[in-house]
Order: sequence, then C-alpha cells, then structure tokens
Amino acid sequence: MQRDPTFIGTVQDVHGATITVELSNDTVTGLGFVHGEGYRIGQVGSFVRIPLGFVDLYGVVSQVGAGAAPERDKEQRAYGNRWLTVQMVGESQRGRFERGISQHPTIEDRVHIVTEADLLRIYGAGDPQDFVSVGHLASAESIPSLVNINKLVTRHCAVVGTTGSGKSTTVAGLLTALSDPARYPSARIVVLDIHGEYAKALVDRADVFRVGVSSTNSSKGLFIPYWALSFQELVGLAFGELSGEKQIAAVSDKLIELKRESLERHPRDGINAAQVTVDSPVPFCLHKLWFDLHRRDHQTVVPRPGSAQDEVDPAYVKGADDSPLQLGDAMSVIPPLYRTVKTTGPATERVQWGPEPVNMRQQLAGLASRLRDPRFSFLFAPGDWQPDIDGKVTKDLDSLLEGWIGGPKPIAILDLSGIPSSVLNDLVGALLRILYDAIFWARNLPEGGRERPLFIVLEEAHAYLSKENSGSAAAAVRRIAKEGRKYGVGMMVVSQRPSEIDSTILSQCGTLFAMRLANDADRGHISGAASDNLKGLFDMLPVLRTGEAVIVGEAVSLPVRTLITPPPPHRRPDSSDPKVVERFSAGDGFDGPGSWAQRRDPPDYSAMVRQWRLQDPNYSHNSSVDTTEIS
Repeated sequence: MQRDPTFIGTVQDVHGATITVELSNDTVTGLGFVHGEGYRIGQVGSFVRIPLGFVDLYGVVSQVGAGAAPERDKEQRAYGNRWLTVQMVGESQRGRFERGISQHPTIEDRVHIVTEADLLRIYGAGDPQDFVSVGHLASAESIPSLVNINKLVTRHCAVVGTTGSGKSTTVAGLLTALSDPARYPSARIVVLDIHGEYAKALVDRADVFRVGVSSTNSSKGLFIPYWALSFQELVGLAFGELSGEKQIAAVSDKLIELKRESLERHPRDGINAAQVTVDSPVPFCLHKLWFDLHRRDHQTVVPRPGSAQDEVDPAYVKGADDSPLQLGDAMSVIPPLYRTVKTTGPATERVQWGPEPVNMRQQLAGLASRLRDPRFSFLFAPGDWQPDIDGKVTKDLDSLLEGWIGGPKPIAILDLSGIPSSVLNDLVGALLRILYDAIFWARNLPEGGRERPLFIVLEEAHAYLSKENSGSAAAAVRRIAKEGRKYGVGMMVVSQRPSEIDSTILSQCGTLFAMRLANDADRGHISGAASDNLKGLFDMLPVLRTGEAVIVGEAVSLPVRTLITPPPPHRRPDSSDPKVVERFSAGDGFDGPGSWAQRRDPPDYSAMVRQWRLQDPNYSHNSSVDTTEIS
C-alpha cells in the first residue's frame, strides 16, 4: 500500500478543543514535499487536517516536542518525544468550511498536513467581493491571506504590536485595500489620527481635517462646534468641573434659556422650544452664557440715587468716583467691572436686590481663559459653525457631517495632533459620540449606518482607553463596541500597549491582528481577548518579523500567521525610523554616508522656530504667512 505523503501522525489525547498528536516514525519534521510543493511540518502555526468520514476537522499547531506529550507519558518517554499540541478551529463538510466543530476526533484518528489545495478550499470560499487580501500565508506564499470585510468592519477589530513592528504600515495597507474605489466606491472610513501620520499614506484617498490650518498646507480645518456637545461633555471642556447641584442647575437653566431664545429667532427643523434639553444640538452663544453667569456672580444691584427702594435699575452701575465703569463685551470676552458695595452700614449702602450669586467665579475665569486661548478656537470659535450673540450660525451640522463622512473621498482623517493633551480624552469622546448619535438616529436613512456602514479607526488607543480611565472617550468606545454592530458602526483599535486598554473594549473586537509583542503583560491581554484557545500561537509573538502578524477571529476562516503586504513607499505612514547613518548615491549630489556622517550644510534655525510657532511640520519656502488663517 502506497504511503499517503500528507500523513504525519495519529491522535493520542483529546481534551476539549485541544488534541495531542504523536508523530509517525516515518514523518520527517522540518520541510516536506507533497506533489512538488514544500510544506513546514511540525512547526508552531502550521495547520493539520483530521478526516472523519465526510467531515474534515482542521486545527493549528500550538506546541511541538516533549512538552506537548500527554501527562501520563512524560515520565516514561522523557527523551526523544515527537508530539504536537493542536487547537481545533473548524471543519469542512461538502466543500464548505465553517468555524467550530460538530464532533471531536478519537484515539488513533489519522492526522494530515494541510496542503495548498486544502487551504484554497478554506480561504477561497465565499463571494470574492466579501474578502480582501492583506498579504500571504507565512507557510505558503502562493496563498493570499483573506479577511472578510463584513465581519472585519461591523464586528470590530484590533491591530496591536510594539513600536517598529509594522503596525502603522499594516493599518495603512488595510485602509488602502478597504478604500479601493474600483471595488468599494461607497466606502466610509474615519481615522482619528493622534500623531498626524496617515495624511501622507492616504493622500489620494482621504480628506484631511486638521486643527490649526495654515496657508502652508492643503488640509481642511477641523472644527468641533461646542453646541453639538452633550451637557456633560460641554461642562468638562468649558468649565472643567462644577461642584454641587446649585452650579449645575444654574448652568443648565441658562443653557436651556439660550437654546430656546436661539430657536425662537432661528427655527430649526426637527425641534421646537418646548422640546429643548441641555443635550439638544441647538446653536447658542457660549460667550453670552459666560457673560450672563459672570454678571450674576459679580454684579451688585443698587438703587438709583434718589429713587424709591423698590425702583431698581439693574443696568445702572456707578463707579466709586461717580464715573461709569467698564460695561464689558461678551464676544470679546471682556468682563464688566462693578463697584464694590459695602454689606454693613446704612441700608441704602448695602446690597438689597439682585439674583443670588452662583459662587462659580473660578470656573467662569477658566472658561474665559479658554475662550481667549487660540489653542481652543477649533472648539469655541468653530469657523462657520460659530454662533453670534443671538445664536445664528452660517452652517448647520449637516455640512459638518457631510464633510466628515459624506465627502467625495472614502476616508476622512481627523488630525488631532494639534489638540492640547489635557482635553484629548474628552474631545475624542465628544467626536465619537457626535458621529455615533448621527448614525444611530439616521440608521434607516440612506446616509445611516445600515445602508452605508461607518468604520472608525482609533490610532494610539491606549492614550485614552486605559483601564484606569473612565472618561468620555472610553464610554463612547464601549457603547460602539457593544451596540455598533446593530447600527452599522464598526471600529478598529490600534495600540502598541494592549495591556493598558480596558479588557471590556478589547474583548469586543471580533478580529485581532497581533504583531510583534515582547511584553508578557501585552501578550497575556491579547490571549485573554482572543476568541480561540490559541495560547501557543500567541507565544510566537516576540519573534515575529517586522510586518508579520497572527490574525485570529471572525474575519478569517482559520487563525493564520501572515506576512502583511506593505503598501507602496508613497502610501506608507509618516512613522518610519530616522536613519542615523544612511548612504546616498552619486545621483543625490553627494556620494557617501548620510545623516550623522553626511557633510554639514549651513544651519538655519530661524526656519525651525518658524515652524514651531506655526505649529505645522509641513515646511514651505513662502516666508509670508497669513496668521489670520491659523485657528
């Protein structure tokens, strides 16, 4: 009888989804050949097949050698053991592969290596339109690694890997594939770019919205209207924190009053004054809110000289020298100045009338400072979305959302690199909440998520999704993770420190792209979040090559070790390591080593200071800068 060249051993132990295989004495580990094709035999990450009648079970090798032997045999056969530990992951019946197994193997069942024909049956199944190639199998270069777009997007995913593992390049390659105009002309992707890396990689696929747009770049202005925030978000960003119910009630009452006044002057479709709440996205003037609350806390109302005690003119304020004091200006954030009135002595010299102070002078001073600070102008002076004193705006939220998720290009990059770190968490939470609420309430419209799903990429997620962080960003991401699938909102969490991310969020990611991770805590966090029992497979993460990933989860038919295909050099993120020593060719004008070893040119540190003040890394030789365009 001719020996089957794919046969490698037999099943000797079954424990749940984990089986132990004893290699045949005729099996040569290393590189074997079947029908002229080379296959890795007995290596962690390789696949095996166990035929059971009309069903083929598939598994992935997670451990090799004596440590994989059954417990009862370790003492008897402690030397020269030839064992494999295999994790079962799926089965094929009538040519169709499915995750999970309906039956388990038994003792002495034969185990075979998975050939290229088997892999093509597994990875080639389904509608080609549903799959996109991200690279090729590390064990078979001729077989592409395909991920299911439906499950990748709507059931969330994560890309994790240490610095230098190729994480950003992998994300750029995925976004390039998902935004292919020939295959997916209606793709809709939003990237929250913390460090401004992806504008270069996706230059022809994305509109870039950046804080602090100047005349030296082609980005669009990133504006987040404060009046689109919820009450809690606005309080955190504008006041910092309110102490006590009295302060909260004073601010909320005034906020509702201003929104109702705005609606009476400028009606909005879908809401009237009676329906207004503190969270309603209705334009109102924050400067007027500050001014009125400032007057309430600082103003002293006194009788007009010569009038009766009950005839009080709140607008009448006189200085100590009988000259009018500063009346103030709300839009210029100039506070009014008032005389100091004694609280002792004759009744005519004491405070008799006026609204009760709120005692929030410290918070109002902080709000005034933020209103004047140009770093916060993207929020408190949001261009065409800034209300005037009566609440009138040039543009409404429909134009804002159309720019972010309805533009002609499939990707919108929200460059947050110019945002103060102190408000990053609250701002990311507000952005995500605005996007999710818009998609949620429009879910049955053509612009909603069910008709046209939205994919949100969260770069450097550990910066605002840590386990200790209970801010608005984490709350918004948890909501998307738990509910987003039903309404067509998916997310990709990208991080170099997965152990710092809330496990609740990471466990909701149906697909994981795990790249090189040397830290034990990071690997343990990923192993716990993965849906498959593949601890042995994750043990190889410290030795993965740059650009190599272990992909597990719902978007792939089998857990697979993949070499990610990098995008072309002009599509790679601006995150590559600087060269300390680099050799240039004669065609570059200098033949010799570069960087530290190159010839020094006359320095020009004035240009460095110019870019620093401009807050823009894109250098332009045009020295005339219109500072009015810098928000």
